[in-house]
Amino acid sequence: MNINKIDLNLLIYLDVLLRECNVTRSASKLNITQPAMSNGLKRLRDLLGDPLLVRTSEGMKPTEKALRLQPIVRKVLLELEEALQPEADFNESTSTRVFRIMASDYAASTVIPRLLNRLREFAPGITLDIMTPSDVTFHDVEAGKIDMAINRFEELPQSFHQKSVWFDTFVCMMSSRNPIKDHFDIEAYLAAQHIWVSKTGFGVGVGMDPNDVQKLGWVDEALQTLDHKRSIRVFTRSYHTAMHLALEQDLIATLPKKVAMVNKKNPDLVILDPPFDIPKIELKMIWSPLLHHDASHIWFRRQVIDVANELKAQTKK
Repeated sequence: MNINKIDLNLLIYLDVLLRECNVTRSASKLNITQPAMSNGLKRLRDLLGDPLLVRTSEGMKPTEKALRLQPIVRKVLLELEEALQPEADFNESTSTRVFRIMASDYAASTVIPRLLNRLREFAPGITLDIMTPSDVTFHDVEAGKIDMAINRFEELPQSFHQKSVWFDTFVCMMSSRNPIKDHFDIEAYLAAQHIWVSKTGFGVGVGMDPNDVQKLGWVDEALQTLDHKRSIRVFTRSYHTAMHLALEQDLIATLPKKVAMVNKKNPDLVILDPPFDIPKIELKMIWSPLLHHDASHIWFRRQVIDVANELKAQTKK
């Protein structure tokens, strides 16, 4: 095939069609008419010698060739958009930019408050728009609609840029009135009642089953390797809720150390090392390749890492 015959608009049409799998929605995304999108699909089919999208009982589905082309076309368009981004200087002291961040409760409890203090000092006109994991999708990040996502990720699309913010260990938080604090061993831990905190990713969460260890996460998987199981009394998706509930005399919250240290000066709470090994967790920040060379975004990423380094140094004290 002669590449000179390929209209760049057709690649854009193909990218949207394969993401939406619907001609009407694709046309709406590109602000063109449905007949224009249908004509674009026909031209693509003729050009590539493949139907690309076929109608099934579950709606339009991509063919094998379309599935092979999808990541290639997406990568080409992202790199082109990135290359065409205008270069501009960035002055943080006068900027009124809004940075939209998807932050898990863990990240929002640790990184965001200190980041906001830094912005007050060096960039008073900048605004933060904090979103939860259920507010956004990977597509939002990839398209640059969200400047950054800060969370713990198990799998990520290859197109994303990413950087480790830190690794964190676990601690146990309980009321200073809890009698087991003075003889805190594995037997005491297993005999207690526990607060479970979600490992949140993208998407809306679902109800938890105390018997489904694979979905319970790091703490319960570590216990399973020892043939132990804890008694979970409360499930929560909020670290602040978990820390508040830990004030109850008979409950223990096992949570990352950096978020627990938010309450280190509370005399009503005690923070202890867990009586068994729990693997460390990694907090990452991810962003779209469309924003990678943007001057304001480069500056903002540096602020996040500087704040993270300050928190890491503080936690070691």
